[in-house]
Amino acid sequence: MEVSLQVDETDRRLLRALQSDAGLSQAALADLVGISPASCWRRIQALEARGILLNTVRLLDAARVGRGVNVLCHVRMNSHAPESRGAFERFVADRPEVMECYSMSGEWDYLLRVVVADVAGYERFLMRDLLAHPRVATASSHFALGQVKYTTALPI
Repeated sequence: MEVSLQVDETDRRLLRALQSDAGLSQAALADLVGISPASCWRRIQALEARGILLNTVRLLDAARVGRGVNVLCHVRMNSHAPESRGAFERFVADRPEVMECYSMSGEWDYLLRVVVADVAGYERFLMRDLLAHPRVATASSHFALGQVKYTTALPI
């Protein structure tokens, strides 16, 4: 079910600009969108209040900070009880190398994107942490050979 995004075209331009470069000054952002700086500030405040705009962050180059290995890991649980899923999801939330976690339909219960420095780092995470978790039955790992596309910008 798609939820209707209740924003006008000016808000859409503002959202696209912020997704492209959140570091723009209010004046530059307002000029780019075609509104006054005061109107730009009010719109940003309203979008934040509505929960449309979330955290402002800076993206890092993973390879340049020594985290160039991306692994997609499917996980199968040994129990689907709510307390088992909750325990696993808390475990994942506390693991800094797990960048994304999706609850899945189909053969696997979860899909993780794990970012580490090297294969040895992933082996440590897999063997000492993930497979040792009492709720995990098995996992299947797929190493990314290269990144073809990566974006954080949603189509607005």
